[in-house]
Amino acid sequence: MRKVAVLGAGSWGTTFAKVLADGESEVTLWARRSEIAREIRESNRNSDYLPGINLPAALSATDNLEACVAGASQVYIAVPSQHLRHNLEALAGTLASDAIVISLMKGVEAGTGLRMSEVLTAAGGIAPHRIAVVSGPNLALEIAREQPTAAVASSVSPDTAREVATAATNHYFKTFTNTDVVGTEFGGVLKNLIAVAVGIADGVGYGENTKASIITRGLAEISAFAAAFGADPKTMSGLAGLGDLIATCESPLSRNNTAGRLLGQGHSFTDVVKSMNQTAEGLAAIAPVLELAKAKGVVMPIVTQVGQVLDGSRDPRELAPHFATDSDLPEGE
Repeated sequence: MRKVAVLGAGSWGTTFAKVLADGESEVTLWARRSEIAREIRESNRNSDYLPGINLPAALSATDNLEACVAGASQVYIAVPSQHLRHNLEALAGTLASDAIVISLMKGVEAGTGLRMSEVLTAAGGIAPHRIAVVSGPNLALEIAREQPTAAVASSVSPDTAREVATAATNHYFKTFTNTDVVGTEFGGVLKNLIAVAVGIADGVGYGENTKASIITRGLAEISAFAAAFGADPKTMSGLAGLGDLIATCESPLSRNNTAGRLLGQGHSFTDVVKSMNQTAEGLAAIAPVLELAKAKGVVMPIVTQVGQVLDGSRDPRELAPHFATDSDLPEGE
């Protein structure tokens, strides 16, 4: 049986560990908190993050990072993106030299602007052909309930992508492959920012026309950004682009949508962060994404205005009507 490790026992890490176990892998999940690891081992539950979900018997858990990755042929990482570098330092010397490392994270590192796969190479010394990223319309609780969906595994190595797709496929979860790591990662990052915008509009009280305009113009905006960094435009119309965008913008299960809705209702950025049980990656990614966009001369009016709401320079009520009209990007781009 394939032995794999998953780092991060939040809702997404635990759900993906279940996906892998249901795909006939022997899975060890690393939890930072010992009480979560104990509950998973003793009762096959993670009630803090996936209440009511029974986890497979092939899924175990530990709070010992080194023990978790020992002997694993694939290591999936689902920690908050801003914590990745620190966790890689703790992993130094423990990974098998031929282990595949897979990012389940959807963020950009603050300060460096690096995508997560780039951090894996820069800070972890992991060769790009051993790295894959997984993204798609993947709301954790729906998947944990075994509602059918799909994702894409991307790597510069087609063989690596196929190995990951084989492990991450079961009767309710299908993983496809591509080699566009840039587009797959940026699709996962950027849709979070648009989801925050949709949430703000919802919180203010705007209706479906406004939200549909944000999603549509948002897709043009993130597509232009990704293309500027070398992404394949087709990726943005696939699972890692449009698919993920729709799921994250439309669902109340989306943390980024929820964070935006709270902002739109008048809660401060600080209060929103304190109220979130888990990280809303879009909030941390806005500043580094805008820096990257500026460096490439990419216009991102939606993301810019979300950033202004976060820093307090724009009232949420003054923001949503501009989303559909302020863009310099022509319709259809």
